[in-house]
Amino acid sequence: MLYTLARSLMFKMDAETSHNLALSGMNAVSRLGLQRLAGARASDLPVEVMGIRFPNPVGLAAGLDKNGIAVDGLAAMGFGFIEVGTVTPRPQEGNPKPRLFRIPEHSAIINRMGFNNAGVDQLLKNLEASSYDGVLGINIGKNKDTPNKKAHEDYLLCFRKVYSRASYITVNISSPNTPGLRTLQFGDSLNSLLDCIKTEQAKLARLYKRYTPVTVKIAPDMGPEEFELVANALMTYEIDGVIATNTTLSRDGVEDSEFCDEAGGLSGAPVRNRSTAAIMALSRHLNGRIPIIGVGGITEGFDAAEKLDAGASLVQLYTGFIYKGPVLIRDSVRAIEKLNKT
Repeated sequence: MLYTLARSLMFKMDAETSHNLALSGMNAVSRLGLQRLAGARASDLPVEVMGIRFPNPVGLAAGLDKNGIAVDGLAAMGFGFIEVGTVTPRPQEGNPKPRLFRIPEHSAIINRMGFNNAGVDQLLKNLEASSYDGVLGINIGKNKDTPNKKAHEDYLLCFRKVYSRASYITVNISSPNTPGLRTLQFGDSLNSLLDCIKTEQAKLARLYKRYTPVTVKIAPDMGPEEFELVANALMTYEIDGVIATNTTLSRDGVEDSEFCDEAGGLSGAPVRNRSTAAIMALSRHLNGRIPIIGVGGITEGFDAAEKLDAGASLVQLYTGFIYKGPVLIRDSVRAIEKLNKT
């Protein structure tokens, strides 16, 4: 299979170099009509969430295409929706290299990229050049040198700029690779940020005469009381959706890896159970009032169905897609379809 061959070649390179090369070639694969050789199959399993009709419930998580340079190619792989970013107001280099580490024996990745991106203005230019007209999420964050007390200014700037282009906007307050960012998930910091975002959303909805839903992406590294507090805040401010979860700081499941002690967030198969537990906890507290997008550790079709069974309405892939390719999208849609019939 084309993807298996491409992956074997890419995995001989440095992780970040191969990542960039793969993104650069993604649109070419689509233009040449080679996506089926890569294992991609168009799947139709429509679902409506947040007032949006998704062609199928399996999307791409933010982080893989931060600058929106490959959305046409990624869409051709069969994703029901694409989320780009995280994007910040100003371009930033991110953390020093190396900052991306594969752990293939555990279908896992550790990364400490640090919101490396070309800035929100360049993202919008790249999207303007794209022909993609499907469901597009845009994930926004703050610049590393912006203090938390002014974080809302960065989020609002990005929010205003992407509002009319996005199908939905994700507020990322859960990356472990921007110092202090995760503290925005709690207490007065969270309440203040959500209040600002919802106030701005109402203004922009009147201006553009369209309502763009807002989701919040949270970390898996919380206790039961913290999940309850976050869920209550999301309901209080009538947030449209929650993405559970980002990467974990835990190293459970990769203790034997040479990269175990590398700083950063762990994604892939080892985070599967932690992410699913977070979805279940949120689902209990939200009681259907706010939809959940499940992400974390989906490496087989069964894993995607498991997220929906735990309470998610949609799922997203990242690390599993890197290891398995487009066939994982197809298998996930089929597993979800089978779940829906039971």
